[in-house]
Amino acid sequence: MKAYIEERAIEIGTYIIDSNATVRQTAKKFGVSKSTVHKDVSERLTYINPVLAKEVRKVLDVNKAERHIRGGLATKEKYLHQQS
Repeated sequence: MKAYIEERAIEIGTYIIDSNATVRQTAKKFGVSKSTVHKDVSERLTYINPVLAKEVRKVLDVNKAERHIRGGLATKEKYLHQQS
């Protein structure tokens, strides 16, 4: 694996843990696709730094569990603004 890919995977993992960021937020911050973020943290990071990969997985699992709530709030906000 190329060195810059390993560095990016570690940076992405650290960013997700430090900021509790979602995959979309992380992808936007690093200028890569959501697929790249997923591949970096789920496959590449497991080989590079398994401990970091487990921590990232915990954050992403929490984000996934809360995803439906954020979506519902966004929809509610959308319709509140349309009524005004």
